[in-house]
Amino acid sequence: MSYRKTKELALTDAAYLAGLIDGEGTITLSRRNRNKYRALVVTVSNTELGILQYVQAITGVGKITNKRIVKSTHTPSFTYQVANRQALDILGQIAEYLRSHKAARAHLALKDYLPLTPRNGRYSTEQLEKRELFIEQFFDIRSTTRTTLN
Repeated sequence: MSYRKTKELALTDAAYLAGLIDGEGTITLSRRNRNKYRALVVTVSNTELGILQYVQAITGVGKITNKRIVKSTHTPSFTYQVANRQALDILGQIAEYLRSHKAARAHLALKDYLPLTPRNGRYSTEQLEKRELFIEQFFDIRSTTRTTLN
């Protein structure tokens, strides 16, 4: 299986995307189904589909889904999502522009995610222990974490 490569972002696009993620997005570790290990996921949710289509166009990866409308008074909204190595590649291009607690999550993921995530999904006992510690550290970084502006 071949994976689509993330496009190289222009500096202005990288900064714009970082702002969207800081304000409207998430950087998390998510289980896609119960029996799988957590995967790195970057999302941006918005009511303006055009913004998310722009993000998908400049990155060359990811998917856009409709969010379920619970009440008739709610505005339709959408979510852009990218996972695993593609998410890591995007974070590598935007991390220096992030200003919220998500900067710390991005830097931790860039440092530790690949060494702790074998492509074949087979973990040694030592890898599983290190990965659990990484996951704990990752989720300890919350929105209450203060980051300093450069």
